[in-house]
Amino acid sequence: MFQTSEYDVIVVGAGHAGCEAAAAAANLGSKVLLVTMNMNTIAQMSCNPAMGGVAKGQIVREIDALGGQSGIITDQTMIQFRMLNRSKGPAMWSPRAQSDRMRFAEAWRLTLEGIANVDFWQEAVTGIVVENGTAVGVKTALGIEFRGKSVVLTNGTFLNGLIHIGEKNFGGGRAAEKGSRGITEQLVELGFEAGRMKTGTPPRVDGRSLDYSKMEAQGGDEVPSKFSYLDTPRLTQQRPCYITYTNERVHDILREGFEKSPMFQGRIKGLGPRYCPSVEDKINRFADKDRHQIFVEPEGWSTVECYINGFSSSLPEDVQYRALREIAGFENAKMFRPGYAIEYDFFPPTQLALTLETKLISGLYFAGQINGTTGYEEAACQGLMAGINAHNKVHGKAPFVLKRSEAYIGVLIDDLVNKGTDEPYRMFTSRAEHRILLRQDNADLRLTPLGHELGLASDERLERVRMKEAQTAEIGTLFQKFAIEPAEINPLLVELGSAEIHEKTRAVNLLRRPNVDLADLRRALPALNETLAAFDAEALEQAIINIKYETYLQKEQQQAERMQELENFVIQGRLDYRAMPALSHEAREKLLKIQPETIGQASRISGISPADVSVLMVYLGR
Repeated sequence: MFQTSEYDVIVVGAGHAGCEAAAAAANLGSKVLLVTMNMNTIAQMSCNPAMGGVAKGQIVREIDALGGQSGIITDQTMIQFRMLNRSKGPAMWSPRAQSDRMRFAEAWRLTLEGIANVDFWQEAVTGIVVENGTAVGVKTALGIEFRGKSVVLTNGTFLNGLIHIGEKNFGGGRAAEKGSRGITEQLVELGFEAGRMKTGTPPRVDGRSLDYSKMEAQGGDEVPSKFSYLDTPRLTQQRPCYITYTNERVHDILREGFEKSPMFQGRIKGLGPRYCPSVEDKINRFADKDRHQIFVEPEGWSTVECYINGFSSSLPEDVQYRALREIAGFENAKMFRPGYAIEYDFFPPTQLALTLETKLISGLYFAGQINGTTGYEEAACQGLMAGINAHNKVHGKAPFVLKRSEAYIGVLIDDLVNKGTDEPYRMFTSRAEHRILLRQDNADLRLTPLGHELGLASDERLERVRMKEAQTAEIGTLFQKFAIEPAEINPLLVELGSAEIHEKTRAVNLLRRPNVDLADLRRALPALNETLAAFDAEALEQAIINIKYETYLQKEQQQAERMQELENFVIQGRLDYRAMPALSHEAREKLLKIQPETIGQASRISGISPADVSVLMVYLGR
């Protein structure tokens, strides 16, 4: 009946995590089964139709550099591109794209169908097959048992999902789709700890019914960039988004529904995302604000459906509708569907190893919202890492773990495993202590060699990285040697409010000035501009960042190397921390639970003090 009697990797769920997990494992050579409840919603953008953003854009570029698919598919289906935080330093620059929601899902499905090692099965999974403490397959609602050497769970918001709209609630993984039952109960019986989280989504409206003349247009970048380091298409035209605001009348109407709010009446038990609150939460917590920003985001090139970013709500649908119509530009708005909140099960990620394999069951991996994260990008990178590690384990290869100094992906997983989370975890640049090193522009330099060594990043990718490295070095040498006479540059320096020079100087010295950038030098020095025309734009940008931030980059690298010394202190085997009375009670409890693999990992566990680290090092004879 089925093509394969046993798979190397079985992936449960076909959201962003599941798609990346399946693609990674299959492209590495594993035979993969992707099981989803609905083949028509593979890679569905359940919330906003966008990829990237602050820190999230860096993650998408890291996925791409390693050989993942999210960046390529975003480039193929975007309708607008913006580089956020351009006014700040390059460590903060964050790419973001509006996507065509339907085309994004279609492109992912076609990509997966184009990978020969991926098989599909449409049905609900109701349990994991566990033998001798190892995951060896899954069971479906029809009673079918698929056997596999490893299982990756990427269930998103579907585990015992409960949707709330006002006083109404009903089971579901998202609007119009049923939830998943059985898996949580089984895992709890096996000894896993489970919890509940909550997220929400805003109403969708008919764009034909909006008056955009009353809103502020927000276009894309004049020269749009992209996510993938490959030759994916660049945008030649873009669709604008729009900005409008709530007002006191809107707030008053929303307050009328508070008595029927599932959040305020205690019917929702799970904690929601701190940094993406519902509109009712915003007007309650920030009662002094007389308005809140609303972003109107088109969901594709051709559809009229619009996503109302900033108006997430679980209030009764009639309250949502009346309040929406009081927003400028929404006076005649037609609603396609109301916003809602959804509660779902998650498993505290301290129960995982850094490979995302569970500590209790060998060969069982968790990725995405099941680990307490929120966001497509956070889910996708976990799926990628889980897929890689499931493949590696099945084929007897070493685990693949990224350090905090190597990638935002490393920061995210390290945070989850060592600190856990009791609210939906979202990545920010502030979470990375080495963010000057972890920029979106150098993700290929940092990670493509690692992806190539794994067998996931192609030879073409590695060759592009080598060419970029060579050009970056050549450009750096050029600026070190290019001499500039005072008469050539002083008029520009006066214009920029920078000190004049009185003797010949090198271009590199001027570039290090904070108020002098490359565009200024190219404008003032035709010979330099002509020389630079032969170089790739990305290599040129890389070289300028290296020159301007050389001191900071060196200090950051030195700090990362010092911290790496703690990572080199390996803790062999499982230790009985209860037998170390010099440790604090909290430290013994946390260390016993997490069982860190290195002193560095132990030092990052919440509640572990420097004194506890010293005790451990003495105990280990360091």
